[in-house]
Amino acid sequence: MSGRAINWIDGQWVKGNPPLLGPMTHAVWMASVVFDGARAFRRLAPDLDLHCRRVIRSAHIMGLAPAVSAGEIERLSWEGIERFAADAELYVRPVFYSEEGFVVAVPESTRFFLSVFEAPLPPPRGLKACLSPYRRPAPDMAPTGAKTACLYPNVARTLREVRAQGFDTAVVLDGLSHVAELATANLFMVKDRVVSTPIPNGTFLDGITRQRVIRLLREDGMEVRERSIGYAEVTAADELFATGNYSKVMPVTRIDARELQPGPVAARARDLYFRFAEREGRRRA
Repeated sequence: MSGRAINWIDGQWVKGNPPLLGPMTHAVWMASVVFDGARAFRRLAPDLDLHCRRVIRSAHIMGLAPAVSAGEIERLSWEGIERFAADAELYVRPVFYSEEGFVVAVPESTRFFLSVFEAPLPPPRGLKACLSPYRRPAPDMAPTGAKTACLYPNVARTLREVRAQGFDTAVVLDGLSHVAELATANLFMVKDRVVSTPIPNGTFLDGITRQRVIRLLREDGMEVRERSIGYAEVTAADELFATGNYSKVMPVTRIDARELQPGPVAARARDLYFRFAEREGRRRA
């Protein structure tokens, strides 16, 4: 992956995976890192501006002091995107981290870099999911409002556990045993033609693609409810699908031992999303 990457570091574009963090860098041992991930494909970058704004918010939540604006990140992102072939499928990842500090980061030492690299969009073949043995932390237990590296070891151990059992991902609960999301994506269920998705309660990120799909489905005439959902409802759903920046919209084709067919609502959501991307995802002058 690093061989197909370019990185904006200290005012210039650098290829590959250049050394950046030193052994005394606060981010290395205290995880003072925030990032975001936008998608670009066929010179479209839907909701890129929202991803650039969110990384700024994440930085402030983690006590960092970003000196680069969301608008500048967006401009640099387009500059990076346009260095690739017009049909390239890319991941755009802005990052802020702290260079100095002892436990508490020194805000004035905040640094920025931006990576743009090739990452093909996965085909919508479907995901196999089961229940995670681990849970999402509450907002008073972790910086859950930020997209920050320190939350991802919990995601990684979830994926290690379920992949060892032959699944792709997991349904993760919150501390009250409500469904929060999938390991790396937001979750939607369909029952009797009504779409439901967990209501944001501070234990998981209210994803940008999630928000977009909710709006698109509602504009298309579908009923979408944000509410508390129990795991038993998920296992009995007529249809399940995931939304997230990496894959956009993906059907869930197995939950525990139960096989599911890719459903019409997931297909419609995916179609609506990519139509939106074609309509709104181009660079603005």
